[in-house]
Amino acid sequence: MKKVALAAAAGLVALVSRAAAEERVVCTLAWELGSTEPLVSEGECDTRMSSASTFKIAISLMGFDSGILSGPDLPEWPLVEGYADWRPEWKRPQTPRSWLKYSVVWYSQQITQRLGPERFESYVHAFGYGNEDVSGDPGKSNGLTRAWLSSSLQISPQEQVAFLGRMLEGELPVSEEAVAQTRAILDHRVQPEGWETFGKTGAGLPFGPDGTHLKGQPFGWYVGWAEKGERRVMFARLSRFDARPERTPGEIARDGLLGYLFASDGPLS
Repeated sequence: MKKVALAAAAGLVALVSRAAAEERVVCTLAWELGSTEPLVSEGECDTRMSSASTFKIAISLMGFDSGILSGPDLPEWPLVEGYADWRPEWKRPQTPRSWLKYSVVWYSQQITQRLGPERFESYVHAFGYGNEDVSGDPGKSNGLTRAWLSSSLQISPQEQVAFLGRMLEGELPVSEEAVAQTRAILDHRVQPEGWETFGKTGAGLPFGPDGTHLKGQPFGWYVGWAEKGERRVMFARLSRFDARPERTPGEIARDGLLGYLFASDGPLS
């Protein structure tokens, strides 16, 4: 009986902690393609953070450009024992489409391993992606499979938007087909006034002053772009939380940013 009471109390504390988690928006940035000034620039938009799952946009470009990926539903790869499978959606075969939908870590790692360290690093440098550091965790030589997972590869909202702008302008060293296929598997949403959005969430743990992760204080990303006719507007939001929120940090960043951009009095209304 005592164990049941303790478990219930612990659950209540966890629920209260999550409900009390406060979001601090580090940066909200929106920039129309071809413009010399941002449409919106609020906060510390030059602050770098781990790219986390937003890096899947870059991995997708690499995968389609190299021929490792061939379409939204090909290849389908099976789950193998030892793969990261801590979410129920990851415990099944995956395609490029389901990889991005469920943000499947092991599928990303299979792509980068097939690329190999030299091609992977070459793409990151050619993309000018953030700090371009794919070394991974200090002393572990795991950059090929972990550099973007709260590790060495860091990027700012400004750099996220600039990377997406280069992609949309055709300035990255990848094929037009790679860009088109990546667009096809990103989260696609219909917005008011004829806008459509394409984006990717991300979340992880930031580093503290001593270089260790700040456990229980996650960050959340949402990056992508909006389309309407010939207009293209790249966007990024980075948020920090003082405790683990009830919903995923990336979802909170996504819903907050889209709600702001497409509100009746918002920048894209």
